[in-house]
Amino acid sequence: MSILDYFEEKMSGTLPESYRNLSRKQMETRIMEIKQQLGEKLFIPGHHYQKDEVIQFADASGDSLQLAQICASNEKAEHIVFCGVHFMAETADILTTDRQKVYLPDMRAGCSMADMANIFQTDRAWAALAEMFGDTIVPLTYVNSTAAIKAFVGKNGGATVTSSNAHSMVKWAFTQKERILFLPDQHLGRNTAYDIGIPLEQMAIWDPIHDKLVFEGAIEDVKVILWKGHCSVHENFTVKNIAYVRENYPDMRIIVHPECSREVVALSDDSGSTKYIIDAIENAAPDSKWAIGTEMNLVNRLIQHHPDKQIISLNPSMCPCLTMNRIDLPHLLWSLESIVSEEEVNVIKVDEETAKDAIKALERMLERA
Repeated sequence: MSILDYFEEKMSGTLPESYRNLSRKQMETRIMEIKQQLGEKLFIPGHHYQKDEVIQFADASGDSLQLAQICASNEKAEHIVFCGVHFMAETADILTTDRQKVYLPDMRAGCSMADMANIFQTDRAWAALAEMFGDTIVPLTYVNSTAAIKAFVGKNGGATVTSSNAHSMVKWAFTQKERILFLPDQHLGRNTAYDIGIPLEQMAIWDPIHDKLVFEGAIEDVKVILWKGHCSVHENFTVKNIAYVRENYPDMRIIVHPECSREVVALSDDSGSTKYIIDAIENAAPDSKWAIGTEMNLVNRLIQHHPDKQIISLNPSMCPCLTMNRIDLPHLLWSLESIVSEEEVNVIKVDEETAKDAIKALERMLERA
């Protein structure tokens, strides 16, 4: 490798080629050595959707906000290597202290849903909606959003939500203003609003590509404005998938994540957050039968952990979350060795102003947890 190639590699955050030539055994052995070497100075949180090869090294596993909160409570860790996606690492950085550093093993590990709402689109939408509705809207954002969007929401009196507490947070939002703007996942927003009694006829969609409100009724009837975004994994569970299960496995219960479409959630037996799904399977009776509508790595892990139950994916053609799967053993090892060598690649740092406003949105939610 030339000196120019070396510096281009370091600047771009590209995995050095040498890591691709290591065996799995070599990488696993070295990762364990570094974990033992750094001890309590190192903390590795792993999201539920991570590959088994990565999750085996996690010091804690959970959903995005849960992991960020665990990071915040771990005062001994100086280095937090977040095995998840970019917005999760940002949230961890916002909630941890300045002396702690957060790393993302692969900077390509993003979230397509979070990327569907950028701050420039959101500022334009907010200005347009203010002209239509005046000061009657409070913004809410799913934690699956960028730090900039969380900061926008915090600055404008809103809060973050998770799939676990979305119902209570939407109810809270309606005590603040007459309407809500829900970012960036239209399906979680629609399912949640419907569950608390808002008719579908009172929900509009904001199209950020064309900068327009999509609504067929009288505009004063709008109660919920849904950002036109979605999860590329959960949107692939369909009504046809449900019909197939009902026909071929009539005694099987269907449980899905609320990031699925309204039609899919309505036809399922149950829906809930990732933790809700995990708990439902763990507490289910032996020999019970389940079709699960969520990310494939998690479904496969549930199948492995519960051999006493019959579990399938609601969509057998589903692949794992592609961006989450960017994190693998070579990238994890590279991140850890960069800490040991004090080169520290792929550090995630949210600027102070953004972090200050974003934490307002997070705190408004956590106060009601």
